[in-house]
Amino acid sequence: MNKTALITGASKGIGKELAFLFAENRCDLILTARSGDRLQLLKEQLESRYDISVYLLVKDLSRPGAAGELFQEVKGKGFDVDYLVNNAGFGDYGAFSDTPWECYEEMITLNITSLTHLTHLFVQEWKGRKGGRILNLSSTAAFQPGPMMAVYFASKAFVLHLSEAIGNELKKDQITVTTLCPGPTSTYFGEVSKMNASQLVKNVKIADARAVAELGFRAMMKGKPMIIHGAMNKLAPFGIRFLPRKWVTLLSAKVMRK
Repeated sequence: MNKTALITGASKGIGKELAFLFAENRCDLILTARSGDRLQLLKEQLESRYDISVYLLVKDLSRPGAAGELFQEVKGKGFDVDYLVNNAGFGDYGAFSDTPWECYEEMITLNITSLTHLTHLFVQEWKGRKGGRILNLSSTAAFQPGPMMAVYFASKAFVLHLSEAIGNELKKDQITVTTLCPGPTSTYFGEVSKMNASQLVKNVKIADARAVAELGFRAMMKGKPMIIHGAMNKLAPFGIRFLPRKWVTLLSAKVMRK
């Protein structure tokens, strides 16, 4: 029997590319996102090309309680999930004080609360059976503060630290937790978040979503704790260890300005 992967935020970008990678490797899929039309088109593409089944759950994980609902719907259908991919997330470019609280509330719910809740629910289920793999999408934003995207950067730091910590805890249960940290990538993220206006995006090479997904997929299957996409992206987390925190924030503010 095929194994099953659950992917959040699967309708576009890295999530969509991960769906194709799992399908190419004979995994059945449970795909969730807010866009039912995009999900339906993706389901048709995947099932026509690969010998797999795709189940869709249209769900807005930025809504409180949605992660628990998603888990109950998956279990109610009798699915046994082998791979959990927490890909859904969003950011917003702008000064902290100028951004409506409702935007941050949704961002924290999606990027942190839903990811943590889904991870907790599946880990509790998997502990008894000894196995399971999790891929959490973080970012190179996780390694420093991000003026003009303060909450987004902080949320990705949370994802990285949570993943590393529970990955250590779960070794005895043969459950792996991998964190994928891409830099700017050719997805809808930059446009939706308005991050494309920043110097960071204007002055760096934009990564291909398929290449980022492939790196994350391979790392997950090998059980690696963390993987950063791009040679230049790997230098920054190493280099900032030797700088005063004040300097790190000032440098980050410089590259994040318009």
